[in-house]
Amino acid sequence: MTQARRRGLNGVVTRMWSLLAPAYDLPVLQQWVYRPPHDEVIAHLRGHGSRKIADIACGTGILSDRIQRELNPDEIYGVDMSDGMLNQARARSNRVQWMRGPAEQLPFDDGALDAVVTTSAFHFFDQPVALREFHRVLAPGGLVAVAALSARQPLLQALSAGRWKPQHNASPAEVRALFEDAGFVVSDQHRVRRPVWTKIVSDLITVGTKR
Repeated sequence: MTQARRRGLNGVVTRMWSLLAPAYDLPVLQQWVYRPPHDEVIAHLRGHGSRKIADIACGTGILSDRIQRELNPDEIYGVDMSDGMLNQARARSNRVQWMRGPAEQLPFDDGALDAVVTTSAFHFFDQPVALREFHRVLAPGGLVAVAALSARQPLLQALSAGRWKPQHNASPAEVRALFEDAGFVVSDQHRVRRPVWTKIVSDLITVGTKR
């Protein structure tokens, strides 16, 4: 996909989420769709002992705020492209540093962070570029955790892989290969653990460290 087309798709997705921002915080949606991957990401951050963390495509800031409250890191950044989402995030917390920017061009110096996480958004990114950018901003040994939609069935995966669509739900093997190509060692990969009635949400968490 050309850079011009990617920028156009990013703009469409950003405008869509700006419009949907008020509905994003609905308790039912958060409890059953978004909380399970958030719980897993926080567990990995706690195990890693991460102190400088960026939550990419942070939306209205629910995960970033939880990271700040539950882990009390030295630095926590919430990064998103949507002004609508960031406006709600700023109203949620003044202890998180909220920043506007795409996953493919993060506003951090090389090696500035020791953890980068993203949930429920990776399928919208230019995935190889975003992972290389995550690698750039992480210090050696830094943690990356990505939770994203990933089709369970090969046929569904093939249908979701059209190059002209604004999202790509990569298979587990593809995500692992993308991580390794970007310079990460994969330490964990599994389906997000969910109550049985929400397993229709087919998401995968992949965790790695920077070599």
